[in-house]
Amino acid sequence: MMMDRDVCFLVSEHPFLDARIFKKEAKSLMKQGYKVTMIVPRKDGYLFDTDGSVFREKFLSQTFIYEGIKVITYEHIYPEKNIKNLYYNLRSGDYSRFSDPLTQIGIKQKADFYHAHEFFSLYSGIGIKRALTASGKHSKLIYDSHELEPDPLIDQPIKTQRIKTQMLELMLIELDYVITVSNSIKSWYLSLDPHLPVEVIYNSPPLATEFTPKKGSNSDILLAYEGVLNQKRGNFRKLMSVLDMCNKKFNLKVKIIGGAKDTEKDFNQKVPSHLKDKVHYTGWVSYESIPEAMKDVDIGWIDLDAANSLNNRFAMPNKFFSYLNNGVPVIVNKCEDMETFIQTYYCGYIVKKLQATAQDYFQVLVHIQSDRNKIQEMSLNARSIIETKYSWEHMEKRLFAVYNQLAKDM
Repeated sequence: MMMDRDVCFLVSEHPFLDARIFKKEAKSLMKQGYKVTMIVPRKDGYLFDTDGSVFREKFLSQTFIYEGIKVITYEHIYPEKNIKNLYYNLRSGDYSRFSDPLTQIGIKQKADFYHAHEFFSLYSGIGIKRALTASGKHSKLIYDSHELEPDPLIDQPIKTQRIKTQMLELMLIELDYVITVSNSIKSWYLSLDPHLPVEVIYNSPPLATEFTPKKGSNSDILLAYEGVLNQKRGNFRKLMSVLDMCNKKFNLKVKIIGGAKDTEKDFNQKVPSHLKDKVHYTGWVSYESIPEAMKDVDIGWIDLDAANSLNNRFAMPNKFFSYLNNGVPVIVNKCEDMETFIQTYYCGYIVKKLQATAQDYFQVLVHIQSDRNKIQEMSLNARSIIETKYSWEHMEKRLFAVYNQLAKDM
């Protein structure tokens, strides 16, 4: 069904080509007939890619059309520095003090739907909705909560935590729908407001068209890490320790799909010399090329600190579904939602530690290597459940249902 409606995505932190935001949600809504605009941040005048690198040669115009989607840019700001003022602005019930560029550009779009992707872009969404309501335009505001924020377990000042919690409670009153990425985060929102409309839309990719089941005959194991690998994400040293330990027992190799902004030369210098022939670094690959990179992978690795972050404990990251989409069973430490999923569909291995060490992963990988037939079975299970229930083709139906529900009230 074609929808003659304007949708405006509000982005305060993510790269504009983010898989969930651009590749999936924006593209799906455009395909459904919505006119999609994105308002996205630049850093020091330039847009940035999903691996953190800067676009210095392209996307230089302040406004442009890319793959059918209008992109409007603004210089990134740091709203957390003025969080007390933001809280006051929310409490005021007015929009006149919402002076940030994301709010001001958003108001000019006069869209039917505003779709905010972070805590602070939701703040701007509230200002936009108030301003448009005052002018007689009744827009709908969706909060796409990719993460749980504020996270009560992370290390941050108590005052900041309290103000952000109070801000969220105020913003939940004025928005129209919450979309999030796991059932536990959904439950967390419902604990704040039992009547809040919340939908879970997983970070699943489109179904990979070519799939080859894993074979149980090979005694070697290829372990993959997909995504950014830097000081904040992933744990390169731990991965190398796992590799080192395992190779004293059996032949384990590691494929890093993505990595960091570093060149391949710089990256390879960090690999211990005696392990260099055990590590294959693909560099950053396009979203569409991930299935090809996954073809020879046996196990996908995810390691999160679930002891010091409730968001990590509840996480269902892109890479989790990317592995399963390509029939790759997952090994992950004790993160509640991923653990429940794996136990339900028998598609991976759990290291039962909120903070898992290299030794913990080593012990489980030794067990995995001793029963290769299970890898093959889990590979088929992983692919089957994505194909039948959880690929993006299924998730976009949930997205359309949210928009259709809101459109009924317009």
